Amino acid sequence: MAVDLLYTGGPVFTGAGRPLQGVAVAVEAGRIAAVVPERDAGGIVGPETEIVDLAGALLAPGFQDAHIHAVGGGVELLQCDLTRTASADEAVAEIAAYAERTAPADGEPGWIVGAGWSMDHFPGGAPLRGLIDAVVADRPVLLESRDHHSAWANTAAIRAAGIDTSTPDPADGRIERDADGFPSGTFHEGAVGLFGGVRPETSDELAYRGLLRAQEELLALGITGWQDAMVGNDGPGAGAIEAYERGIAEGTLRVHVVGAQWWDRDRGLEQIERMLERRDARAASGERDRFDLGTVKIMVDGVAENFTASMLTPYRDADGHDTCNHGISFIDAEVLGEAVSRLDAAGMQVHFHALGDRAVRDALDAVAGARAANGASDGRHHLAHLQVVAEVDAPRFAEVDATANLQMLWATHEEQIDTLTLPFMQEGQEARQYPFGDLVRGGARIAAGSDWPVSSADPLAAIQIAVTRIAPGLEADPLGGAHQRLPLEVALAAYTSGTAYVNHRDHDTGWVREGYLANLVVIEPDPFGLSDDELHRARVRETRVSGELVFTAPTAD
Repeated sequence: MAVDLLYTGGPVFTGAGRPLQGVAVAVEAGRIAAVVPERDAGGIVGPETEIVDLAGALLAPGFQDAHIHAVGGGVELLQCDLTRTASADEAVAEIAAYAERTAPADGEPGWIVGAGWSMDHFPGGAPLRGLIDAVVADRPVLLESRDHHSAWANTAAIRAAGIDTSTPDPADGRIERDADGFPSGTFHEGAVGLFGGVRPETSDELAYRGLLRAQEELLALGITGWQDAMVGNDGPGAGAIEAYERGIAEGTLRVHVVGAQWWDRDRGLEQIERMLERRDARAASGERDRFDLGTVKIMVDGVAENFTASMLTPYRDADGHDTCNHGISFIDAEVLGEAVSRLDAAGMQVHFHALGDRAVRDALDAVAGARAANGASDGRHHLAHLQVVAEVDAPRFAEVDATANLQMLWATHEEQIDTLTLPFMQEGQEARQYPFGDLVRGGARIAAGSDWPVSSADPLAAIQIAVTRIAPGLEADPLGGAHQRLPLEVALAAYTSGTAYVNHRDHDTGWVREGYLANLVVIEPDPFGLSDDELHRARVRETRVSGELVFTAPTAD
């Protein structure tokens, strides 16, 4: 039998372990038909077979991202995008340029919205409204930070929202203020919600355009499937479900997606019923393998840069003294435990945002409680971010069967962590930053995600950091110590077979195996042939989904 496509001439990473050498991979009707010794491949080659000579490049399963905001990230690319700015001055200049490009319609307030500014570009991580007022004073401007845990507003936006000196901080957030109590321009966590009644909503059309724009970006990085960590018919993630369903209906969605339904922390257990209805409606569509809604995203805490990550020990002040602030637990531990037990019993997966060590412990306790109440399940619950994990909690991932969802790109010294985080943590907590090595040695399953657009979606850039714990070109020690590094094959497995497991797609994706979908990526040069500090040189040469070529890198002139 002649096959449609044959890869030959390069190593093959199958989804775990070291790459196979001297094998050819055959594809027929969109699936992997065989993995055979190259010397035997001639028997399955016909006149119509497309032969791809890897020329020493690595063939691997398509990457999968276990924590991404694809629709939101795509939408932001279509709005005021500050992700490429490298300083406060550049951010302000881009806001001014965007305002010039986008004149408001007659009679419209002309809101400017977007995201991507970096906290480390501003003193104390808190940009001032006056910076925007100097270039755009007549239109409301509201821009979320790169990590989406804070927002920067100008005076016009603050007044449009009716916020002033008398506006109290919400229970789950904080307003940065001038000496007279008027907002200075930065709003953290739940305080961003104060703009909810006036900021423009994302239309269904914009959400759909954002999905298509994101898909284009992600396929070019070799990403053939993902878990969108914030979808829902109302609140955060609005429009995402409709965008994915439209993509299926119109034949434009090329990848497979798990949508994590957003848990509204201002509501309680009553929202579970609606989540189950959404899941079941997707299952009834017969296309659950394209877009699944069997996951719930619960945000347990905030982030360390604005002191809202939930910690077992208090943050310190600028002088090194203990404060009374342990961060914010967005959901009471008892309520969290009850919610997870009920979701697990209903067959739902729980995807936790857990960044501080207390949040990690609360999430692990909730999973342990669900196991005790319901017995073993195939929920494949997973905890994302894991910036600080207490040493005694690292082995608990394996004990309660929870997957560690790693954002590898963050595990390095850089300006934001070195100036806004580490100086305000307790002695010894630098050693607990992103303890990937401890998690693996403790027996944890691992998956990988980017949290794009919070940071780059490029899996190869993230893998470089996982292996070295040092950003390319940076003169620094490995963050947390060299013992937290991961072997290349382990990091690569997290982005392929590991995330396929989390997404309940390990039966047909994440591996180079006979019968699996031909979701494949070609990487050159072969990362396994590079030194660790040169891994950033590797690039995706081509991406295939079900055997179809969906991205080819431009050739150098």
